Amino acid sequence: MALAVLVGLTICAPRAADPPPGERWISLFNGKDLDDWRVKIKGFDLGDNHLNTFRVENGVLRVAYDQYETFDNKFGHLFYKEKFSHYRIRAEYRFVGNQTPGGPSWAFRNSGLMLHCPAPETMRKDQDFPVSIEVQLLGGDGVAKRSTANLCTPGTHVVMNGRLITQHCNDSRSQTYHGDQWVTVEVEVRGHETIKHFVNGELVMQYEKPQLDDGDADAKRLIKDGDKALREGWIALQAESHPVEFRKVELLVLEQGQPLR
Repeated sequence: MALAVLVGLTICAPRAADPPPGERWISLFNGKDLDDWRVKIKGFDLGDNHLNTFRVENGVLRVAYDQYETFDNKFGHLFYKEKFSHYRIRAEYRFVGNQTPGGPSWAFRNSGLMLHCPAPETMRKDQDFPVSIEVQLLGGDGVAKRSTANLCTPGTHVVMNGRLITQHCNDSRSQTYHGDQWVTVEVEVRGHETIKHFVNGELVMQYEKPQLDDGDADAKRLIKDGDKALREGWIALQAESHPVEFRKVELLVLEQGQPLR
């Protein structure tokens, strides 16, 4: 998504806490194939993995563009097979290689975890992005500061520090991660309550009350009986023109009412 802009944040805890003994993380990515995932690329039917954009090689889930001549706005998303409401998701990612010719400048070293998505079947064939809460993943250019685990809101809004945030993208307080180093991002999602972003264990962003934007046409058709609250949804990984790799995608289901960290 587009480059982010800084918004004041209230940091409530310094680090991600380890789960209590007995809690079990689920590996959403099995390291072998994409059998539990569904591809949706702009301009193509659900399930059409155009030019083998999403693939598994050497135990790594890759977003690759070696078969593309030009990107041509073919934004892609890889949806996990189930939806979730209260959970922690953890992924290890890195950006590699060069951006695909024709990719927008803001998509340089840019990907994302799309949370609270509607079912992939609801996306229009030519829709750029699912209505969702995006945890924007960015890599540095080797020189300038550029945070990661930012917030972008395609078709959505959130509340931050008691104020409704309608700005599309908002920076976290993370460090910059240049080159091809692996970075761990973790997100704690509490339905329509609180969402927290962590990078390498450090809390870098927090907000609450994710909701549909009734001014967005794709979001508006998802609103039922005037209820705009986002309480659950599917998870998707993003393809925005720069090659990116994921070597772990794990999830821990949380019980509703379980104490917040």
